[in-house]
Amino acid sequence: MTSVSDGPSRVTISDIAERAGVSIGAVSFALNGRKGVSDKTRERVLRIADEMGWAPASAARSLAESRTETFGMVLARDPRNLGAESFYMQFLAGLETELAQRGYGLLLQVVPSREEELATLQKWRRTRRVDGVLLMDVTLDDPRVELLAQPNALPALVVGDPSVAGTLSCVWTDDASSMEEAVRYLAGLGHTAIARVGGLAHFAHTRIRDDAFTKQMSRLGLSPTVLRTDYTAAEGARATREALASSVAPTAFVYDNDIMAVAGLAVAMELGRRVPDEMSLIAWDDSVLCEHTFPRLTALSHDVVAFGSHVARRLFGVVDGAEPGHFKDSTPVLIPRASTAPAPGSA
Repeated sequence: MTSVSDGPSRVTISDIAERAGVSIGAVSFALNGRKGVSDKTRERVLRIADEMGWAPASAARSLAESRTETFGMVLARDPRNLGAESFYMQFLAGLETELAQRGYGLLLQVVPSREEELATLQKWRRTRRVDGVLLMDVTLDDPRVELLAQPNALPALVVGDPSVAGTLSCVWTDDASSMEEAVRYLAGLGHTAIARVGGLAHFAHTRIRDDAFTKQMSRLGLSPTVLRTDYTAAEGARATREALASSVAPTAFVYDNDIMAVAGLAVAMELGRRVPDEMSLIAWDDSVLCEHTFPRLTALSHDVVAFGSHVARRLFGVVDGAEPGHFKDSTPVLIPRASTAPAPGSA
């Protein structure tokens, strides 16, 4: 009788040792994080193990027999800032709503650097710690996208624009159209000196908003001003204060999140600038903060909780073997409130 294999054979420690040119004992030490091998050897063994798709026997059996019923998300962020961002709180609420309905949990790990983020994803792949992963804060030429597009990689979903998702599925919002709408709205109110208070430049969604802002300002014959921050209230306040101290102070600001817009409003009050009579403010995401400031903040609004739920459903699809796709969630809509008005002297 001829036996037929059900699939590719499992990679063993012996296979790794042969390829790495070291002993089986050295591989065992390296994979289990034990002393007895140099850092250079350990790094080489772990890299080869990742390339070969190695997983511990227990993890391989678990993968074959059942799922972990857990999704993973790693964020290279300062945890002190993360708690202040209403976007992530709403997004996680949406994820949890969908996961709870299916008996799943979320493994969230906050790390200090992109290198640690990659190392965590590689560890999860080796141990099959989660059934699938979400990629947030995607950058141009993001190494995580390349890592998770490899054979034997964990199922993954990019939360970001199709232009940076590669061959992976993604869920995205049309930030470019929203930014263009905000600029047209402010220009229609007579504002010619408009500043964008943007986040970290290496994030793809920041670059998309930057480009849309700059192009729309140029179409209207206006000179764009882009102020760089790290999304925190302190940086939003700093950028606003410095812009208002310039020789040609902006009369309108578009902030990349609501916490910076609230900080900008506080700076305006501190400096005696009346909002909206002397300066107009627009926030992004439209959390409950925007409804409870005085004046209430005009915002680019979308349902972030629903966005999180949509992301979770699409990741379930990826884990279940759905064909890769790019799924538009929404285009944030401008909601005019009391923080925007005609530019000074334009009436």
